[in-house]
Amino acid sequence: MTWVQNPILPGCHPDPSICRVGQDYYLVTSTFEYFPGLPVFHSTDLAHWDLLGHVIDRAGQLDYDGIASSGGLFAPTLRHHEGLFWVVCTLVDPSDPHRGGNFLMTAADPAGPWSDPVWLAVDGIDPSVFFDDDGRVWIHGTRLAREPQWHDQTEVWLREFDPTEKALVGTEYVLWNGALLGAVWAEGPHLYKVDGTYYLLAAEGGTDFEHAVVVARSGAVNGPYVGCRTNPILTHRHLGRNADIVGTGHADLVEAADGSWWAVLLGMRPYGGYHYPLGRETFLVPVVWEEGWPVFAPGIGRLTHQVEVPSATGSAVRRGEVAARLIQPADSRWTSLRGPVDDFLTPRGRGWNLRLSAASLKDTSTPAFLGVRQEHRSLDFVVTLRAQLVPGEEAGLAIRQSENDHVRLAVLTAPTGTVLIRAVHRRGGVEHILAEATPEIPVGATLRLSVEVRDTDYTLAIAVGSGPALTVAVADGRQLDSVAAGGFIGLLLGMYGTSNGAESTTVVEIDSVEYRPY
Repeated sequence: MTWVQNPILPGCHPDPSICRVGQDYYLVTSTFEYFPGLPVFHSTDLAHWDLLGHVIDRAGQLDYDGIASSGGLFAPTLRHHEGLFWVVCTLVDPSDPHRGGNFLMTAADPAGPWSDPVWLAVDGIDPSVFFDDDGRVWIHGTRLAREPQWHDQTEVWLREFDPTEKALVGTEYVLWNGALLGAVWAEGPHLYKVDGTYYLLAAEGGTDFEHAVVVARSGAVNGPYVGCRTNPILTHRHLGRNADIVGTGHADLVEAADGSWWAVLLGMRPYGGYHYPLGRETFLVPVVWEEGWPVFAPGIGRLTHQVEVPSATGSAVRRGEVAARLIQPADSRWTSLRGPVDDFLTPRGRGWNLRLSAASLKDTSTPAFLGVRQEHRSLDFVVTLRAQLVPGEEAGLAIRQSENDHVRLAVLTAPTGTVLIRAVHRRGGVEHILAEATPEIPVGATLRLSVEVRDTDYTLAIAVGSGPALTVAVADGRQLDSVAAGGFIGLLLGMYGTSNGAESTTVVEIDSVEYRPY
């Protein structure tokens, strides 16, 4: 028996979906505006997860240029059937309801390549796919109710899918509106068939404090579905906002090879008050069946920071929890915005040549930016670079929530030729200069830009060569998380360079990037 650390995927890994193929487990999560999109993880024991690749990993597969932060790719479902992996997902543009929609992609290998999207002629979000044992395939999802009885009432719909024609066919059924009268956003639905009975699992209450897992069952795939009398079968909303884990929901079930049952789901770990800079993370919870219903976390009734997993092998170290590490250019954890950045960042040894982009972090396009998810409450993130910039250009380190909310530790050149180090907090779309420093920087000198993260304090510093670090400013992480800024995303730490709209031939030399858990 091995104790496994929860969350199993720390940092911004929301809306998990899981499936098993033989002895292997595969899991995918939402990525919103980030590229590559929809990471596919692999495990053999539910404890140790390796990133295999991404469903969206090449230009031309999907176009989400111009989509604002916390739009993009919502709530994928991952399934395997007759040698083929399926992902169904939604592309959302909050400013244009006619753009995007629900789509399907397939792959013989979960590491890819994945197909181009097959668009499904149906509205709503959070699609899922169910393969019945009679050979029929069913697509289901969530949308706002056609005839709502209350604000944000949703309904779970179901239609058959023809794999040959790659289209929805036949009658549409409305299966459920959720467990509770007045409950909003009965979303993230998944269908299962267990011992001849169909089960519909969903989340409701919205993906924040009121989030919950609910379930209904039926003798037929198209209903009628009857809710469990113990709904919600898992929630933390009754624990209050001071609980160590909040917002539990958006679950997906999997039967292990030994016949045991498990669920993956999202939750948040608040600190510094009701704030969660790490975002929504993926947790694991045991499930048993009693009287024909699933029971989550039997005997405990809540998520815990450790869970016993009999199948786990070796030490259950969380992904990424290692000593100080360099993040190499080939590391699959790097993420950009809305598309590849091959035109701006070229690998060079263990670093990069970064060509400035006209786009900046405030734009809804693809700037010259690469980041990694913040996975720890305490860490040091260090970018070592050399930059000779002209006035109007900047490069440096970024703590990103969105285009409207982020912090930059920027290297700039004043019109006088003086090199400036400026800490800027862009909050609600308004730029606030936190502080400036003008250390003596010889031409061509190596600079170390760093952020020391200690809970909600983000201390920004600069060092020249091997000299001592000079603190420039301290940013407040409580002003950067989605509670303060809105949206669905945890913080990313990264490097960037921009000419702020001007033509530029400037290239910044990035020597290394380090992420050191503290």
